[in-house]
Amino acid sequence: MKLGLLTAPFPETPIEEVADWSAANGFSMLEVCCWPSDSGSTRRYGGICHIDVDGMSKDRADDIVGDLAARGVGISGLGYYPNPLHEDADHREAVTGHIMKVITAASLMGVPVVNTFIGANQHRTQADNWDHAKEIWHPIVQHATDSGVKIAIENCPMIFSLDEWPAGHNLAYSPAMWRTMFEEFGDTVGLNLDPSHLIWQMIDVGRVIDEFGERIYHIHAKDLEIDEEGLFNHGILSLGIGWQVPRLPGLGDVDWDEFFSSLYRVGYDGVICVEHEDRQWEGDDELIKRGFLLARNILAPYVV
Repeated sequence: MKLGLLTAPFPETPIEEVADWSAANGFSMLEVCCWPSDSGSTRRYGGICHIDVDGMSKDRADDIVGDLAARGVGISGLGYYPNPLHEDADHREAVTGHIMKVITAASLMGVPVVNTFIGANQHRTQADNWDHAKEIWHPIVQHATDSGVKIAIENCPMIFSLDEWPAGHNLAYSPAMWRTMFEEFGDTVGLNLDPSHLIWQMIDVGRVIDEFGERIYHIHAKDLEIDEEGLFNHGILSLGIGWQVPRLPGLGDVDWDEFFSSLYRVGYDGVICVEHEDRQWEGDDELIKRGFLLARNILAPYVV
């Protein structure tokens, strides 16, 4: 295994500086945010562009990878998390077109995985969303297969934002849907597994890893604290609003002993990528960096 981080919390910092700091502080891999440079996204941690994939050439790809390697880091995946099933057709076309570009860039750069969401339309049923997903995603999956790139779908329900993802949910948040998704799309598609979303949904973490271990292509290391007072006040039908609190690893309810034991048991030997969304450790770069170091200190003993 290798320890890495998602570059999203450094929106204004050039990727070279992120790489230098990461390598100097025990992170050998980066998941690099690759949103369109003009996305206009206002979603928290959305719209971050550390590598502009538009017009990516083989020479430019080699230069980027070589420069990062010289700084002591590799790229675990390219990250772009839009809603490809958005109700607006123009929005769908724009984001699915950009996913295609991210896949092409990953192939040129020799990056094994593109991390993203399946998406959902809050005004459709789960069954209708799935029918739409098959229509939208087959060409994307085929492009990834042809390009030698895996697609890792993060398991977040995505009910947080009220702008480009209006109070809806991400289709691929549950084991039942993962089975359906994997059967439909084959082994090009797997999971970018985030255990915090399993805690929130009361889904057994170890059982997920045992069943889906061979389809875990990337991992987001994020913790989650259940605010018992908020849960009491709002109940589970609030879908987490008011009681699920994203935390850095070690500060929430994920059992990291069990998590890593399960990963080793199924033979996972990929990247453990810290996803920093803990508001207590935000506000400026120094506080964000301290948060990453806290996560490193919790996770590094497990990573060999």
